[in-house]
Amino acid sequence: MANYVIAHDLGTTGNKATLYDREGKLVGAEFYGYETEFAHTNWAEQNPEDWWTAVCQSTQKLLQSTHVSKDDIACITFSGQMMGAVALDENARPIRNAIIWADQRALEQEAWIGERVSFEDMYKITGHRLSSSYSLQKILWIRDNQPDIFDATYKFVHAKDSIVARLTGNFVTDPSDASSMNIYDLNMGEWSDQILDAVDLSADKLPEIRQSIDVVGEVLPEVAEEVGVAAGTPVVIGGGDGACAAAGAGVIKEGSAYNYVGSSSWIALSTPDPIFDPGYRTFTFGHVIPDMVMPTGTMQAAGASYQWTRDQLATFEKETASQLGISSYELINLQIENVPVGAEGLFYLPYLLGERSPRWNPHARGAFVGLTIRHSRAHMYRSVLEGVTFNLRVILDAFRNQGTEIDAMRVIGGGASGRIWNQIMADMYGMPVHRLAILEEATSMGAALVGGVGVGLYPNFEMINTMNEIAETVTPNPESQAVYEKMSPTFDKLYDALVPIYDDIAQL
Repeated sequence: MANYVIAHDLGTTGNKATLYDREGKLVGAEFYGYETEFAHTNWAEQNPEDWWTAVCQSTQKLLQSTHVSKDDIACITFSGQMMGAVALDENARPIRNAIIWADQRALEQEAWIGERVSFEDMYKITGHRLSSSYSLQKILWIRDNQPDIFDATYKFVHAKDSIVARLTGNFVTDPSDASSMNIYDLNMGEWSDQILDAVDLSADKLPEIRQSIDVVGEVLPEVAEEVGVAAGTPVVIGGGDGACAAAGAGVIKEGSAYNYVGSSSWIALSTPDPIFDPGYRTFTFGHVIPDMVMPTGTMQAAGASYQWTRDQLATFEKETASQLGISSYELINLQIENVPVGAEGLFYLPYLLGERSPRWNPHARGAFVGLTIRHSRAHMYRSVLEGVTFNLRVILDAFRNQGTEIDAMRVIGGGASGRIWNQIMADMYGMPVHRLAILEEATSMGAALVGGVGVGLYPNFEMINTMNEIAETVTPNPESQAVYEKMSPTFDKLYDALVPIYDDIAQL
């Protein structure tokens, strides 16, 4: 058998191509960027031809830079941005630009669906709230506003699925991407007849659903040279980026969870059954692991809050760090360590961009509450990290209140590298925090894992424990835990008290 897996991660800013060997080691990586078009307010589109160019160019550069033969590729596999709508013809060519996950134009379609499918039914069937963010609403927007394009569309797919269709001629998706469409029956593992009938949409317009580890075709001879791989190379469908990140973080079985900390942040679990929160605070995706799902809660401004703090409050640290040639966050963290746990009663509400889970309030705004004359900038720095983590704890508690047991929290993403934040998480979550050895490559690594298991290069999903080991375990401090337990109810009360104010501000 060939010795390498090529994993493509089709993100929002570009495609990252990575190469992993049969031991699960990252051998090389190449990135090719592309643009997003914002033609109108709430619109966000990308050209799928740019994705194809990115895949072809990054594949060729990857094999050239690593000196690996195209004949030594065991499979190509994919991770990709979710919640989009890509209209393809029968030859897998795009008919229009892709409407991507960030697009919010389909508000009328969201309201129209809500008149035909109850909020409760949508949540119980799909694991998600009704929202214009999802693919169904975008598909219906095309039907309502561009009927000629709708009629000419053979299949509506996601980013990774469009590339797989062009590589193999087969139109397929997987449970993780299917579950980001507001059409997928999470319990049955198929398109929901109830929703399709309610919106008068034929399943013929949708791709076939296959397991993420399935080999769904081979690279066609007519595209092999353009891509830079051998004709007949197996193609494994892979999964959506969030689910691939879960696999890359080692969240592959019940009782495991991970916390991604980037500009946004989320907590996701691996469970055999969906978790339906009575307050609809969380949602559930399909997983790349067969017979598992991925309950998730995503907040908007996690690392973004920390970055705002650095840019607006920590100008001295930025200037000093630049002169010393170190990260400004290192200097900020040093100051945080000298502030008592709880920032002496100072709270930060992390709603700089409104909020998704757990609040689902676009009108929510950020705030410092409890400022006194004795508080310093260092107190504010600490309160920002604590406020973001309090908000993540609300998500975690929504899962734990449903009886879900989690033994530890794995952390990935750029924001996970700071030990002081890891300690705040451990203290606030009340569980060990495992910082993984590889923080930034979890998504492509998860895709590679899925592909390697799919073609038999890797024995099973446990391979991830070799690919991405635990670098450090941070355990809770009982005294700090007690402080956060006392503060947590006040954090929730502050949000509730400010909701009417947020609504007033929205009218200004």
